[in-house]
Amino acid sequence: MTAALVASNVMLWIAVVALSLTVLALVRQVGLLHERVAPAGALLPQTAVKVGERAPELTLHDLDGSDVKIGGPDDGGRTTLLFFLSPTCPVCETLLPTLLATARAEDASIRLVFASDGAGEAHAEYARNHTLRDWPYIVSGELGIAYQVAKLPFCVLLDAAGIVRAAGMVNTREHVESLFEASDQGVASIQDFIARRREGGDGRSAA
Repeated sequence: MTAALVASNVMLWIAVVALSLTVLALVRQVGLLHERVAPAGALLPQTAVKVGERAPELTLHDLDGSDVKIGGPDDGGRTTLLFFLSPTCPVCETLLPTLLATARAEDASIRLVFASDGAGEAHAEYARNHTLRDWPYIVSGELGIAYQVAKLPFCVLLDAAGIVRAAGMVNTREHVESLFEASDQGVASIQDFIARRREGGDGRSAA
């Protein structure tokens, strides 16, 4: 009976060691997976307007008929956040609370501008239903073409001098926040920052 007890203890310890090794292997794999997929920043298509370049300068009308200047130095020294959307885009709608909260919290330093194209009546109704009339809302195909917007939702971040500091497709609150993080880090996107850091640099642009 003593031999059986010893054998069972040995088998138990073997099982514990095997389980421990399995857990360690899983932890390592999770760490590698996390490194590969995080953080998920805004996706910058290759065809989009180039970060670091001067933004196209346009003066367009908003839904109220007021002139809105996009590009060039901002008279108030503010950063401009362009949000390209569509009334038929459900993801665009889910991002509105994040954008509005950011605009309200940073009113002195950030100018939020909504942009789209299509029928003005549909956009006017959309703006009313979502309480967007306090911010410039431009309906212009010219603006989307100038910034090479192919998919929605899409954001462009311009600094006070009118330079494109970050841009990309955004699907979550984290994507929107990543634009500001990329701008602060001096890179085109969070993915660019990670790539530079893996190559041995500090992640910042040479500019």
